[in-house]
Amino acid sequence: MSFGLVTIPVGLYTATENKSPSFNQLRRGDNSRIGYKRVAKADDTEVGYDDIVKGFEYEKDRFVVFEPDEIASLRPKSSRVIDIESFVPLEEIDPIYFDKPYYLGPEETGAKAYALLSSAMKESGKVALCRVTMRDKEHMAVLRLVERPGTGTEGDDDAGDDEPVLVLNTMHWPDEIREFSLSDVGIDEIPEPRQAEVDMALTLIENYSGSFSPEEYVDTYRTRVIDAVQAKVEGEEIAVVEEDEPASVLDLMAALKASVESSKGGKSDAGTSEDADADAKAS
Repeated sequence: MSFGLVTIPVGLYTATENKSPSFNQLRRGDNSRIGYKRVAKADDTEVGYDDIVKGFEYEKDRFVVFEPDEIASLRPKSSRVIDIESFVPLEEIDPIYFDKPYYLGPEETGAKAYALLSSAMKESGKVALCRVTMRDKEHMAVLRLVERPGTGTEGDDDAGDDEPVLVLNTMHWPDEIREFSLSDVGIDEIPEPRQAEVDMALTLIENYSGSFSPEEYVDTYRTRVIDAVQAKVEGEEIAVVEEDEPASVLDLMAALKASVESSKGGKSDAGTSEDADADAKAS
């Protein structure tokens, strides 16, 4: 990592993992796995890897073809350096730009410089905008200090690993963010809400307000899939329950009042209760 004329040797470690349930496609009856072949659409002939080239469609069904060495020559030069280009307040960066996070861990010879940068960033209250090349692609990225990375995950909270860690978030380039307007979905005018409705909505927000505790949030779909898998392994039948369609909200004020009444006890357990979802839909 390059910080002015200071070089900090670091390792890059994936900060997240996808735990979504994964299913294989099988043939009904004998559970044989489904395979796929590379077939030319023109004549349904299978194509070998050596006969495959990459093409860029510049008009409908019109391509320019690139050989592997031509594509290789266009890729950014391999770089193992994270170049810090500027420091900015984090609140100036819209989260829509964030892509994938990575932990940065210092090598032994860079521990002091790593600590120096961490301390300086903490006191400045700013994050670093960087440029980095990963997997033959150049990325814009933001480097920030995380006080307690990984809280809410399984493990011993008293393990003593509470030192702040630098996290590198790759970012989308500005021209990768799609423009969007409500007129794109047929909404040309937003009706002005009545003040009574705004006040009721503020009350609902207050009733659901609290601190962010990530351990309260659970992937209920994944839990149900794992439970269903275990049940099937043990030979149990899975009951299929049809869900009712949510009712259309005809009276906004009545829905707000009902939501406020149901939320007076405070927000529900975010990971297990369906009442919060129902209230959110109603409001």
